[in-house]
Amino acid sequence: MPIPADWPTTEAEALAEQERLRPLVEPTGAIGDDRLIAGVDVAYDDERDLVVAAAVVLDRATLAVVDEATATGRIAFPYIPGLLAFREIPAVLDALDALTHRPGTVVCDGYGLAHPRRLGLASHLGVLTGLRTLGVAKTPFTFDHRPPGPDRGDRTPLTDPATGEEVGSAVRTRAGVKPVFVSVGHRIGLTEAVGTTLALTPHYRLPETTRHADSLCRRALAALTAAGTTGATAVASDVN
Repeated sequence: MPIPADWPTTEAEALAEQERLRPLVEPTGAIGDDRLIAGVDVAYDDERDLVVAAAVVLDRATLAVVDEATATGRIAFPYIPGLLAFREIPAVLDALDALTHRPGTVVCDGYGLAHPRRLGLASHLGVLTGLRTLGVAKTPFTFDHRPPGPDRGDRTPLTDPATGEEVGSAVRTRAGVKPVFVSVGHRIGLTEAVGTTLALTPHYRLPETTRHADSLCRRALAALTAAGTTGATAVASDVN
């Protein structure tokens, strides 16, 4: 699908859109009985102005993959720190739309409220779709934290140095391995977001949702590169 006609194209437009959407974020909620949980991720070919998004749905109880889809399109926005959601969300929405199983929760490889304007990718995506979302990032972005304890499940606050506000948690998902940085996206509380992250990391530092989505979008981009494809597509694959 093409980039939406009303999608912001300038930094000023994007900043205004973040300010408009920020009050719509719901920073509380529980997972409940959601059986399906998805991960989304993107890969870029900047030379050909292409982005590939992947959405992979797992069974929350078994962590088995039950559905997956990819979407390819033009990069929707220039690279500007703090505005990366505007590059990624159109393709991510296409990948989610191509799924045959609708997840109740989506895990993003990035930030939610841990964002200068409290509207990172996870929060932005959650507000647009109404889905429960959380962000699990590899780095703390511009925020401060003390190292959590050495054991799996140890956590410390991730704070905004300008205000002292807690915007997330540094969470140890594997003993002795550097933490990940969890933040609320939409319709979930921080305690619930951390618990979900730990449930999705039984063996590795990163959630299984992120690991599967990262692998899928990289494979899809490599296939496009090998084929020389430049068009926009969305492909679903029900793996049940």
